Amino acid sequence: MKALRDWYDRVGHLLHETLKFGAVGGFGVIVNVIVFNICRNHLGLASVRSSMISTAVAIIVNYLGNRYWAFRHRTSTDTRREFVLFMVFSGVGMAIEAGTVAISHYWLGYPSLLADNVAKYAVGLPLGTLFRFWSYRTWVFTGAHQGDRKPVQVVVPPEHVESDDIGVDAAAARLVDEEAKTTR
Repeated sequence: MKALRDWYDRVGHLLHETLKFGAVGGFGVIVNVIVFNICRNHLGLASVRSSMISTAVAIIVNYLGNRYWAFRHRTSTDTRREFVLFMVFSGVGMAIEAGTVAISHYWLGYPSLLADNVAKYAVGLPLGTLFRFWSYRTWVFTGAHQGDRKPVQVVVPPEHVESDDIGVDAAAARLVDEEAKTTR
């Protein structure tokens, strides 16, 4: 049982991130499917254009879900950088999805709605999702997360304790605050 607990302590945060990323992605897929089929069927747009529009809408939904829920524990000091990188890597994922639709539709000659949906959601989406998860964890949401933080024991040197008006706990808190200010 201890071995299982040790394993969970090491990889539990990855499991939680993966499940949350999957939930956000699942919602994004629903948005993507709805927008794609509206663009393709009701607006009469071309398949690749419909794919790019639906993926762009899903990217916005996914950014909000990933930043404010799935990876919210990964603090960021530069949200502009994070947003730009998210959009760049999402654009690569979009190209993967649109590329599978283009290959199926134009190169292989399967122009039906069913073939477009299979190419986009059975091939392109899984490939794009694997790329996105890896790139978001590696380059976008890189801030320290709770699992990286280790408890610290604060020892207050006697010369920092003022015995007449504050206790040891207050002196320790003051030292931690001072250290935090100097390391930022």
